[in-house]
Amino acid sequence: MRKFFRERLPGRDGVLQNRWLQPVRHWLHHPNLWHLNRHSVAGGVALGLFCGLIPGPFQMLFAALMAMWVRVNLPVALATTLYTNPFTIVPLYLLAHRIGLLVSGTPAQGPVADFPELSWQDGFEQMWQWLQTLGEPLLIGLPILAASLAVIGYFVVRFAWRLAVQLKWQQRAKRRTAGH
Repeated sequence: MRKFFRERLPGRDGVLQNRWLQPVRHWLHHPNLWHLNRHSVAGGVALGLFCGLIPGPFQMLFAALMAMWVRVNLPVALATTLYTNPFTIVPLYLLAHRIGLLVSGTPAQGPVADFPELSWQDGFEQMWQWLQTLGEPLLIGLPILAASLAVIGYFVVRFAWRLAVQLKWQQRAKRRTAGH
């Protein structure tokens, strides 16, 4: 697992050399922000899954700040926020809205089905108006969905990491017994 992440994520030195990070460089020296171990990577995935549902362009900013605060793998946390994109955000928000409806006991209303046809000129304004019609159920459902995804992601990574380590141990044991 460590090799998989090491090949795909930027290194500590490359990130620290970035001139745009000069104001926060002193916060980026904690080893857990860069180490690839089961705890740090699982925490980074959980944090990225949670912050990925933050509305607007603040997902990576909050993921970075939270990763520095709780000291989990920073590149993993940032990369994991990318699960939300223009293709997945609407279904995820609809799911969060449904969860909010279930939790709040509010009956389903029509605006969810009346998704606007977006044009390039005023697409963001129409999307914002549509999101406002979702209201309270969305505000209830988003943190619940984010927390659920974070917990599931954390334990899936911990389990997968442990499974990968056990498989390597078994392979090592087989090689040793075959060599004797």
